[in-house]
Amino acid sequence: MQTIGFIGLGAMGRYMARNLVRAGYEVRGYDVRPEAVAELVADGGSAAANPAAAAAGVEMLVVVVFTAAQAEQVLFGDDGALAVLPAGAVVLMDTTMSPAQSRALELRLKASGHRLLDAPVTGGVGGADAGTMTFIVSGEPSALAAARPAMEVMGAKIAVCGDHAGPASTVKMINQMMCGILVAATAEGIALAAKSGADPAIVYDVIKDGAARSFVWEDRVPDILARDFAPKGLVEIFTKDLGIAMDGAREAEFPVPLTAAALQQFLAAAAMGHLRDSDAAVVKVYEALGGVDVAASAEKKS
Repeated sequence: MQTIGFIGLGAMGRYMARNLVRAGYEVRGYDVRPEAVAELVADGGSAAANPAAAAAGVEMLVVVVFTAAQAEQVLFGDDGALAVLPAGAVVLMDTTMSPAQSRALELRLKASGHRLLDAPVTGGVGGADAGTMTFIVSGEPSALAAARPAMEVMGAKIAVCGDHAGPASTVKMINQMMCGILVAATAEGIALAAKSGADPAIVYDVIKDGAARSFVWEDRVPDILARDFAPKGLVEIFTKDLGIAMDGAREAEFPVPLTAAALQQFLAAAAMGHLRDSDAAVVKVYEALGGVDVAASAEKKS
């Protein structure tokens, strides 16, 4: 079975790599955290000491790091993967970055004789674990054909957006922009409900069956009511991804006032110490400004 190099064994990458191992692939993985590499080995994969060791001799390299700067480092930095990755190999870039960054990366990989798939993912940790993520993909058809079997192991849907890098990152940018706005709007609405004296639990129940319902409302409000801010999506994700959307809008000379407002609320949550908490912790900003505790209001009403 094919050997796949895998860089980035974090919250999502760990499960993506594990699913590949379970499907019979040889997975050689690297992460800056030794404990993450040890988890891959326990799952049946093998350890790589650095990005180059993960990439040596493989036909496909999966990269699931947090930022474009980290992707640049693991590919081109000290002990970088591109120095040893065989010519013609596919880099499956699952890192969320701007469309401009993705296009620039494709040009650099073409110059070195490699193929890039712009392939950000959505579906969260749960989707990575279950193998039900969506791959949003654009790139050369030959690269897509080579990577499709592995993507079908890690995800349930492959949304093909174009034959070059950039369109997939644009789609992911819009997805993240709208998710961030919805998380902020959810926090704003449930906090105003509590401040105004309504029972947040009843407000939650009414809206989840009405026209304003959304996955975000149904998923995040129960966590807010339970004071459960264990990481799902992170505040940190939206300080990054809404920033990407702002940059993309600036490049397109397009107004995005709701995105700008949502970004400020996530930055405020980060400043309050919630950077690594669930994105639902943005409600803490509204609670602080309004002098209200949503969960306590629900408990009092019950």
